[in-house]
Amino acid sequence: MAEKNTRKERIGVVISDKMQKTVIVKVSRQIIHPKFGKIVRSNKTYVAHDEKDDCSAGDVVRIVETRPLSKTKRWNVKEIVTKAK
Repeated sequence: MAEKNTRKERIGVVISDKMQKTVIVKVSRQIIHPKFGKIVRSNKTYVAHDEKDDCSAGDVVRIVETRPLSKTKRWNVKEIVTKAK
């Protein structure tokens, strides 16, 4: 029996919480360049839905993929991993 597709998850840092029920999360990745072997760092920002409006700037959060909620919102805050100081 085939399993259901699992949703993508990312862990990132909240960089903006100025909107209502919405946060902007920066996810950083490190990959090794295939030709030169150097570590390449890349950042990507995601707009995520925060239903309880708990997140603040600097929090580390786990976001999951969801259906489109607005023009740019396709992610949902699943949990706050660590709170900002």
